[in-house]
Amino acid sequence: MCGIAGFVAPPGVRADRTMLERMVRTLAHRGPDTFGYHVDGPAAIGIARLRVIDLVTGDQPIGNEDGTVHVALNGEVYGFAALRAHLERGGHRFRTASDTEVIVHAWEEYGEHCPDHLNGMFGFALWDRRRQVLFLARDRMGEKPLYYAKVDGWFVFGSELRAVLAHPHVGRALDPEGLARYLAYDFVPDPHTIARGVHKLPPGHALTAGDGKVRVERYWELPSRPEDGDETTWRREIVRRLDDAVALRLVSDVPLGCFLSGGIDSTAVAASAVRQKPGLRTFSVGYAERSHDERGFARLAAERLGTVHEELLVSAADVAPVLERLGVLLDEPISDMSFVPLHLLSRFARRKVTVALTGDGGDELFGGYPAMAADWWHRACGRLPQVARRGLVWLGDVPLAPEPLRMFLGALAYAPDARNQAL
Repeated sequence: MCGIAGFVAPPGVRADRTMLERMVRTLAHRGPDTFGYHVDGPAAIGIARLRVIDLVTGDQPIGNEDGTVHVALNGEVYGFAALRAHLERGGHRFRTASDTEVIVHAWEEYGEHCPDHLNGMFGFALWDRRRQVLFLARDRMGEKPLYYAKVDGWFVFGSELRAVLAHPHVGRALDPEGLARYLAYDFVPDPHTIARGVHKLPPGHALTAGDGKVRVERYWELPSRPEDGDETTWRREIVRRLDDAVALRLVSDVPLGCFLSGGIDSTAVAASAVRQKPGLRTFSVGYAERSHDERGFARLAAERLGTVHEELLVSAADVAPVLERLGVLLDEPISDMSFVPLHLLSRFARRKVTVALTGDGGDELFGGYPAMAADWWHRACGRLPQVARRGLVWLGDVPLAPEPLRMFLGALAYAPDARNQAL
């Protein structure tokens, strides 16, 4: 994980490196290994880097052959070696072994269509001196964040809200619409933020800033193309695609491991990783309260997979100091408190590895949340006569009914698109 930040000054104003340094240093927790800066006329881009690929020559920002294009990348471009070979055949010359450098030459080759040719998790900023254009892009699933603001002729961006707010022309006023969305969704969805005048670049979007204008365009959306195949075929295809995805993420010049809860998602990822790279380290977090402790499942999976397994036991005393630092750890409020054990586990694993694969996202892809399973029943109940629906809602108020049933029935009082959130 790295952090990028920068800005483009108004016409006639040269970029101030001191201002850039102040912004980038707010992201030191994301990139503790080195800081890098590039200032060119009105533009300034910088990075707090965590070294993962090309530890020797990969420091950023990275430029092209004549220094007219520079890029700073938060994230990773998967399968970059194949793209690099393709660009080299087209005459591009590389000076590093970094995945970041392929973005510079992809820009020269494809211009604003360069994200179409990148597979990865990324938020990057690129400055083109000849065109006097700043180009930002965020990965398709939005794994890497990217914030921006346009104020008083300045265009400001950063990997986190705190970096944008470090610019002296960006205000800190609360955005009531962002707050309302947080109260409705338990987080602030893009393109909104909790700060007035600051926006999130949505996943699968790119932004071009130049000549005083800002243009945001979608470069990708999730395709919906049903394909034929029986259950056996799709089981094999899912395994093949999972293995391919994991293989791309195992490319690293630093120690790498897996977070393992013993659940389906993290175990599937760890199993695929171990098949391709035996002897990996795995890490799990457990709790003193036995009803919430899943270390037994993680231990069983680790033994079966043959990993070098370590466990972290978390108590209320461990959580309290984290809660006291919420304002430091989070730029925006979020109601999902699972980030607390994840933060503690990440800190624990950092003693041995720099990169960790996880099973996050599996529930979203395969409908694993109970609320998703309830959606079909909610829709069926929604077709009942109104008097019947009212009766079901009334049953949800009966104290003796099981809590999950009461929540399910109570959600029927909401509009169809809000029932899932009510759960």
